[in-house]
Amino acid sequence: MASTSPLVVGIGGTVGSVSSTERALRIALDAAAREGFATQLFGGADLVRLPLYDPRATARTPDEMAFVDAVRRASAVIIASPGYHGSISGVVKNALDLLEETSRDARPYLADMPVGLIATAYGWQATGSTIAALRSIVHALRGWPTPFAAAINTQVTKFDEEGGASDPAVVEQLSLIGRQVARFAPLATA
Repeated sequence: MASTSPLVVGIGGTVGSVSSTERALRIALDAAAREGFATQLFGGADLVRLPLYDPRATARTPDEMAFVDAVRRASAVIIASPGYHGSISGVVKNALDLLEETSRDARPYLADMPVGLIATAYGWQATGSTIAALRSIVHALRGWPTPFAAAINTQVTKFDEEGGASDPAVVEQLSLIGRQVARFAPLATA
């Protein structure tokens, strides 16, 4: 994808190996790429390298700077989190806390950006509360959650290494998120 293409940044995953959350996020990012967007993924391995956010820190690590710079360049964002104990994971929350570094920018936080949301959990209960938490955070960061968010029960839906899922309806839901952020991104620059 050419560097002049608008950028969709994906944020999500878990500590350890590639997770269902990260695989779901990749499906959504692939859909945005098919709409002509460049994509950049900050998966679990990237998120775990971000130190705990300290608002008093006078310097940032190269990983922190790369993450913040990517979000600054983004036209849209997709956030995917596993549902841990009814809410988002610590590594996803820590990454979002780091966006405080943009508070003095001309476009602070996620202002006026479309933000797609994905929650995965081993059961249905945590998916709804995780989506609700993500929507609340995106609103606090001045972003626009897309109309559709995907809540995925990983007890029922399994993801594979080839970028698919056992339920075609879930693949379509995740693709819809990618298409929605691509569709709404031009509104952010209008």
